[in-house]
Amino acid sequence: MIKPEEELLLLEKIRADPREFGILFDQYYTRIFGYILRRTLNYDLSGDIAAETFLKAFLKINDFKWRDISISSWFFKIATNEINQYYRKQKYSPHSLDLLLEREEFDIANAESFEEEKTRVEEELKNHADFMLVQKKLEKLPVKYQEVIALKYFEDKSIKEISEILDKKEGTIKSLISRGSQKLKDSL
Repeated sequence: MIKPEEELLLLEKIRADPREFGILFDQYYTRIFGYILRRTLNYDLSGDIAAETFLKAFLKINDFKWRDISISSWFFKIATNEINQYYRKQKYSPHSLDLLLEREEFDIANAESFEEEKTRVEEELKNHADFMLVQKKLEKLPVKYQEVIALKYFEDKSIKEISEILDKKEGTIKSLISRGSQKLKDSL
């Protein structure tokens, strides 16, 4: 996790040399991909949404204003919006992150084999039958509950972070988590 004071310096470096964005990609891709995968339960779709998330972040990084909202929260916010867009449209046509990589717009310092990653993630999902049961029940809840429960319990985000990601008041987040958790318990 990048510390707030490091984020400001990194943002300056990225504005001077966009290839430095690769540092953010390396730092956050796995967590953002995991969040999306736990929300969609579709590996290939998760890859598309994660790629779109980072492409949008890359294209908008110069517009990002650091105001006590971390870059991590900003990435989760973009990912959440992309997931919601997918569910609204039920068809998804992402731009290609590969295009940026081919044009060498930014470098990935620690690129892990995507096939190895896919195998590892699929194994983890198979080993978690309880998670799959909860996920199936969670999918039936309204999106507003899915978002807060996924961020709180799957991503270990604080109320404040969820509030930043979803642009909602902390009291609203607490209420949504409480109601959503109860609805989830009732369905189990």
